[in-house]
Amino acid sequence: MEKNALLNHEVVMASSDKTTNNFINKMKKEGRIIKIATKIYTTNLNDTPENIIRRNLFFILGELYPEAVISHRSAFECRPTNDGHIYLTYGYTKKISLPGITIHLLEGQKALPNDSPFMGLHMSCRARAYLENLQTGYSRDGVSKCLSQDVIEEKLDKILQTNGEKELNKLRDTAREIASLLNMTEEFKKLDSIIGAILSTKPSKILTSSVAEARALGEPFDSHRLQLFNLLMAALNEHEFENMPEPNETEAAYQNFAFFESYFSNYIEGTEFEVEDARQIIETRTPMPARNADSHDVLGTYYIVSNRKEMSVTPTSADHLIDILQHRHRMMMSARPEAHPGMFKTQNNRAGETHFVDFQQVRGTLKKGFEIYTALRHPFARALFMLFMISEVHPFADGNGRISRIMMNAELTAAGQSKIIIPTVFRTDYLSALRQLTRKDNPEKLINAIQRVRQFSKNLQGEDFKAMRIYMERCNAFKEEDDYILIF
Repeated sequence: MEKNALLNHEVVMASSDKTTNNFINKMKKEGRIIKIATKIYTTNLNDTPENIIRRNLFFILGELYPEAVISHRSAFECRPTNDGHIYLTYGYTKKISLPGITIHLLEGQKALPNDSPFMGLHMSCRARAYLENLQTGYSRDGVSKCLSQDVIEEKLDKILQTNGEKELNKLRDTAREIASLLNMTEEFKKLDSIIGAILSTKPSKILTSSVAEARALGEPFDSHRLQLFNLLMAALNEHEFENMPEPNETEAAYQNFAFFESYFSNYIEGTEFEVEDARQIIETRTPMPARNADSHDVLGTYYIVSNRKEMSVTPTSADHLIDILQHRHRMMMSARPEAHPGMFKTQNNRAGETHFVDFQQVRGTLKKGFEIYTALRHPFARALFMLFMISEVHPFADGNGRISRIMMNAELTAAGQSKIIIPTVFRTDYLSALRQLTRKDNPEKLINAIQRVRQFSKNLQGEDFKAMRIYMERCNAFKEEDDYILIF
């Protein structure tokens, strides 16, 4: 990387590389970069060190303490406490102060196979996090490394409410397997007792509540978008999502769903056909003579979403994510050479007042976004994150909405979950929910909106095309935004 590329990043870290450090010192003397903490510099000369460090915290931690495990309460909260405390399991115990942040390094077991790689760090897997939070947590500086037991009980109870006893027992089995590796056999006994009490198989006296329902020296990237991605990731990891197995197991039923998936995904972007015309295009594989390019848009989308094998492919690395995106875009936009099929945009794009990621930062932002994506556990959480990330980056000149929904449904197909359709009547709610996160840092509206349309979509099943269409008509799916989606 050229030295000037360092200045594309809000935070620059001191390096063991003499050339890099000489360049940093030169930029410091020129007033183009300032030091805000030991080994930490910034090109942002206007904002406070506290805000800059909070925005870039996980990158900074990954640079300072590579391979540390985000653990204890931080593994659940995915952010510092309100007072700025964050907890990492590392090779030794130490407390470090940065502007606005107190880092607690806790000596303990390095990452296990189930712990997720995350921006140069690891994130404790769910079972490990429960064990860590059941350690004896001494309060220092008015805050404990552990969530309170009643919060833990509420989280466990939420798993039971949402996905049943099987999921709770699966968590317990994983915790049993790793407890000895973590030297947390006593914590497992406590977890086992709490789960047993929640399932009414052990005495309930242990319970403390009513058990109610919790890096940048690389390619240029959009730091504000990463802040949004981290915000969404944290919100998603606080939810316990319902499993909705794919109901359309036969090929005919899967094709029926894929037709409407392609139909609505194009309609919502302005490629409007009557259902009968769209069906004829797909059944005959023949474009309408007067609308060749539009017909190919529907066909291109359908070729992807009707292919169960293709839709079962999800990214295993940041580079793989980019390969998948470009491959699917190439398939979808093959009849539109002006859209540069399979090529990332070469100039900036916008929608209304929303300016998407700068074309020079597309690859870097997607790669950093992938690192955040890997910290998500539930298929629906990954699907929703992928939807927002691709929509927010807008990596192509055209077809971004459709490709974002394809990537969302690929996550669900790969996990054997029911796919999602965004019907015409839901367009305003859908776009509004995306804007709420983009412009107002509010992820909950998006989570709630996509969960609602997910409930609608899981009812679209069967080999009877006409019955599926009639059901959607009853739900107002084809209405032009002047009505509400109904779910029966």
